[in-house]
Amino acid sequence: MKYLLATSLVVGSLATLAPAAQARDGIGAGGAAALGVLGGLAVGGAIASANNGYYPGRPVYRAPPPVYVEEDYGPVCHFERRRTVDAYGDVYVRRVRVCE
Repeated sequence: MKYLLATSLVVGSLATLAPAAQARDGIGAGGAAALGVLGGLAVGGAIASANNGYYPGRPVYRAPPPVYVEEDYGPVCHFERRRTVDAYGDVYVRRVRVCE
């Protein structure tokens, strides 16, 4: 008991008399920035890897419901090639618009 009390008094007095350590003791501004980025990446990776139940880990995808579109824009038209013969017997191939 006597040694515990003496040891605690010595450690307590040394702790109060020691000067406070500087945060940038021997580290330049660039080194401090690099350590900050490295620490941020480490903490961010730890937060991202934590499975908190928000994202279950498997993709959540549902197909959208089918959409049926009725065409109210008039008839459906397309082009066809048709051979025509004029009054002189010449054969012409013309593109003709066909609407259904």
